[in-house]
Amino acid sequence: MPEQKRPRQPNPAPELSPGEAAHTGGQSLKSFRLGALPILDRIIRRLRLDEFLREYLPPEDARQKIATSTGLLLLLKNLLVSREPMYGVGQWASRHPAEWFALTPAQLPHWNDDRVGRCLDRLFDANVPSLTLAVATHAVAEFNVALDELHNDSTTITFHGDYREAAQEDLMRGQKTQAITWGHNKDHRPDLKQLLYVLTVTRDGGVPVHFRVESGNTTDDRTHRATWDLLCQLTGRRDFLYVADCKLATAENMAYLHQHGGRFLSILPRTRSEDGEFRALLYQDQVTWKPIHEKRDEKGVLLERYSVAETATLSAEGYRLIWCHSTRKAEVDASSRHQQVERALLALSELRLKLSSPRSRYRQLGKVKEAVAAILEARDLARWITVEVVEKREETYRQERRGRPNDQTRYVKEETVRIALTYRIDHVALAAEMCVDGVFPLVTNELLLTEEELLLAYKRQPVIEKRFSQLKTDFDVAPVYLQNVGRIQSLLCVYFLALLTEALLERELRAAMKRDGVKSVALYPEGRACHRPTARRVIDLFEEVQRHQLIVEGQTPVEFTTELSKLQRQILNLLGMATAYDR
Repeated sequence: MPEQKRPRQPNPAPELSPGEAAHTGGQSLKSFRLGALPILDRIIRRLRLDEFLREYLPPEDARQKIATSTGLLLLLKNLLVSREPMYGVGQWASRHPAEWFALTPAQLPHWNDDRVGRCLDRLFDANVPSLTLAVATHAVAEFNVALDELHNDSTTITFHGDYREAAQEDLMRGQKTQAITWGHNKDHRPDLKQLLYVLTVTRDGGVPVHFRVESGNTTDDRTHRATWDLLCQLTGRRDFLYVADCKLATAENMAYLHQHGGRFLSILPRTRSEDGEFRALLYQDQVTWKPIHEKRDEKGVLLERYSVAETATLSAEGYRLIWCHSTRKAEVDASSRHQQVERALLALSELRLKLSSPRSRYRQLGKVKEAVAAILEARDLARWITVEVVEKREETYRQERRGRPNDQTRYVKEETVRIALTYRIDHVALAAEMCVDGVFPLVTNELLLTEEELLLAYKRQPVIEKRFSQLKTDFDVAPVYLQNVGRIQSLLCVYFLALLTEALLERELRAAMKRDGVKSVALYPEGRACHRPTARRVIDLFEEVQRHQLIVEGQTPVEFTTELSKLQRQILNLLGMATAYDR
């Protein structure tokens, strides 16, 4: 009889025992990692996240061994500290004191990736917009965050995979699921599907106060009205300054905010007619600039100067239009244009080389003109580079028959069509373009703030880019290794809570430094000064802190913590947590 194959046994789940232990001669040492958990836990408790989760999550199943809110907070702390994969969260938690996760050692073996998934399912079944609104409202009150100026933007969460079941918006257990599909990818991967992640932060510390997940094919201009309505609920007012990029500056969006008592500030798109009209004035040298703001380094060296056009103008809808000029942006624009011209000339040179080849596949004049147009239009250089494409016919003669030629040899005329390509740079037009370098228009319905105040408000827009950078680098939000779109949307909610926690930690530390007159802390490598410490630097600083338990037979166990450095003590004192690691 042929040998029967034994059924394959699944790999056993690793045993989860609390801490890391060492034994010798009747003594044992058990070590737990603390890291920055005491610091983060302080922020999370002040946010009352456990209370809000229990309030908004569906009723617990009596068979649940670990509360959903406990599981979600464990996942949140993992994202903040380590960013383990789903299947590794239990192992990660077992290396830390269980009390920091509101768990008992007996509950650790019940924690696995399936439980993480079920926690995300229950979060999806909750009213996530109401939950995040309640958390943000409490955070604003608890940490006294100013809401006079809010910045909005969006980014894309890119996915690897087909996600056929999430190709269209749908309902799952009564909740809306977004479509994971193609759209304008801000990670420069148009071949991959995506979701749109909309975020709003405060001027005061860049604190996230609102997020929303939209389908991947949603355009930015369609998100602003719903976002503004929800921010009105959060702030309890309508007169906050709403700052966003050029997708806000559509006639419909601006009219909606203006008619409902809102204040907005955006940058006018280049496609608007006002932009072309103002640039025509610049070409004619009919614009006078007045300096309003300078940016200098610590040594007083001028880095950038901002100016505005002296003549006030209005948009087509009648809103205030402020034409600004930046010396730094002018340098960047000139450098970018030079690089684009160089790349276009290189592409034209390569095309001309192909045309001269005897095996060239460009035999039709129309095809060559299309290739030239693609080169120029891709870089918007048709104004500065003139290209001429012409057909040339070359006549050649060959013997009618083989053999040595003589006076009786007959010849056959052959005509070959060649396409010649010539190009030249219009240096006059290129030089004239320098007068519009560094120019950008701001549009607003705000009449009381000065031009400088509005300029500085818009220049604070990159604070939201910092949060997107954290999302994609510190937290490694992509790639996402989940298939269920409901769980994905729930996970993105947990990422929002992680961003909120880090932002509040940064804000608390920087405010304490300003209060105590501390200009910098030595958080950079080699003890270099850090004037604006980030939460990630603080978390990394405490990464090696551990708690040890020494057990000797017949004696009371002794607990002690890694001795903290002077820098670590300084950070704790600034945060008002001097005894957080004492035990």
